Amino acid sequence: MGTSSGRHGLAALTLGAMGVVYGDIGTSPLYTMKEVFSADTGVALTAAHLIGAVSVIFWGLIMVVTLKYVLLILRADNRGEGGIMALTALAAHAAGKTRQGHTALLLTGVFGAALFYGDSVITPAISVLSAVEGLEVVTPLLKPYVLPVSITVLLSLFAMQRFGTAVVGRLFGPIIVVWFGVLALTGIAQISQQPLILHALNPLQALAFLREQGWHMFVVIGAVVLAFTGAEALYADMGHFGKRPIQLAWIGLVLPSLSLNYMGQGALLMRDPSALANPFYRMFPQSWLIPAVVLATLATVIASQAVISGAFSMTKQAVGLGLLPRLQVLYTSAKAAGQIYMPEVNWALLVAVLLAVAGFGSSSAMAAAYGIAVTVTMLITTALTFFVLRDCWAYSRGLALAATSVFLVLDAVLVASCSLKFLQGGWFPLAVGGALFFIMATWRRGRELLLESLRNDDPQLQPFIAALAKDDIHRVSRTAVYAVADPETVPQALMHNLKHNQVLHERNLILTVVFHDVPWIAFEERVQITPMLAGFWKVQINYGFKNTPDIPKALELCRAQGLPINLFETSYFLSRETLVPTRGAGMAHWREVFFAFMSRNAGSVAGFFRLPNNCVIELGTRVQI
Repeated sequence: MGTSSGRHGLAALTLGAMGVVYGDIGTSPLYTMKEVFSADTGVALTAAHLIGAVSVIFWGLIMVVTLKYVLLILRADNRGEGGIMALTALAAHAAGKTRQGHTALLLTGVFGAALFYGDSVITPAISVLSAVEGLEVVTPLLKPYVLPVSITVLLSLFAMQRFGTAVVGRLFGPIIVVWFGVLALTGIAQISQQPLILHALNPLQALAFLREQGWHMFVVIGAVVLAFTGAEALYADMGHFGKRPIQLAWIGLVLPSLSLNYMGQGALLMRDPSALANPFYRMFPQSWLIPAVVLATLATVIASQAVISGAFSMTKQAVGLGLLPRLQVLYTSAKAAGQIYMPEVNWALLVAVLLAVAGFGSSSAMAAAYGIAVTVTMLITTALTFFVLRDCWAYSRGLALAATSVFLVLDAVLVASCSLKFLQGGWFPLAVGGALFFIMATWRRGRELLLESLRNDDPQLQPFIAALAKDDIHRVSRTAVYAVADPETVPQALMHNLKHNQVLHERNLILTVVFHDVPWIAFEERVQITPMLAGFWKVQINYGFKNTPDIPKALELCRAQGLPINLFETSYFLSRETLVPTRGAGMAHWREVFFAFMSRNAGSVAGFFRLPNNCVIELGTRVQI
């Protein structure tokens, strides 16, 4: 019975992985072959070139996706979690023995994470556009409607986010399975009419093709890389599905289907070079075109949904690691904590996606922008994996280099190839990623300066409490929780309460919330209590960057450590700092002004930590940075 249940669970997870993990890379056949032989690459549409190009795509899928991600990087998990944020935390913790080394690795990973947002803008835009462009194949009369229909689909997709993805999520897997089945069947149909394309299975064909191109090879690879975009999702979504379902889905269905479809497109173009205008849709009989456009649009919506959900998850992790200000997080499922909706992120993404669609106008124009952010993220992922192998798994330097050097070279070639498209649109995702990196770096440095200012200006906690113990201050028979960033200094809210109200509570908790560079913190490690004098306790609540902070629920765990807290008789005192930028040490003045702006507009502390609104007292203070 247990074996049957386990197999059913594995099958369900594998089906789910089909939709969420492989939606992006699964829609690449819509545009890849068209771009490889576009006028911009200058590759002649000959049988030998078609075999060579398909061979490069096939062996690229083997090397970049199968060997690197499926077999190597999926092993580098941070307590079961994947993605560049989890990998960065793991590498920085293992290899960052010095402050400088830790900071360098952290900033490298943060830059890779920031580039993910560039991908989050380009993926929905190019995927939906390329699917809807199938209307032109049905009849050229529909061409004027491609852009309006694409924008309508995108508006609907982003508008639906606030309702959550639970219902749609159950449909993801089956639709994508149908999609991959169609990819395989249409590919087989074309291969059967031109089996010469099967020579692409020989890796020597790929090498010969690239050798013939000479330095022009980098231009061609810049187009071929479109077939690999979405590979990072294998690793990013490991925490949702586990390593084995992702591996089974890739080897059992996704890789064979993609390979057959690319070969099928190559076979079609060998027979009919005029199909280059849109080789994917030209594989279908005329009567099947409208259903094909509908299915492709559904598949691209799913691919886009996966990236949007990933952006929500990435942002929540970045907030937990102290890289972004607090943002509103709405939980759309009572059962799945990972199903969240972040309004600010959603609408900012929508604006950026619509600007990309309107600015580029077609999937071919957007193809130049696609790839560079993804490949830089891939390169950073491989570099961080080296440090995990060497310092976390205790591999020798030589063995760690042997395991990653080939992939580092491959990634470097992909980055160099995509860099050639910088002026044609590659700057766009880099600009998005660069802007996010600047925001993250400014917020992190600003918080460091704020803590330094508080330590310098506020009195030390221990002597202050010792002095209070000697005074005859009226005490209220309730519990006061003072949330602070630095537990060694007196909370501003406590000093204001004593000054203006001239009372002290019987129980006073100096509460510090610490987010660690691991995904999850177990309940038995969640709370640490240190008794002090005169009815004071230090309480530290620990979270991983994927945990959902909930202070009242965490305080209930204090009972097991001998500190029972009646939540109905508890008040939460919060200090709201008004930041005053000053010239001199610290950041540049304009960055301090920007940090102060972000701090003023950060989400509510009470909402972020799930504090009951009728029990929160906020007291303001001015702090110079």
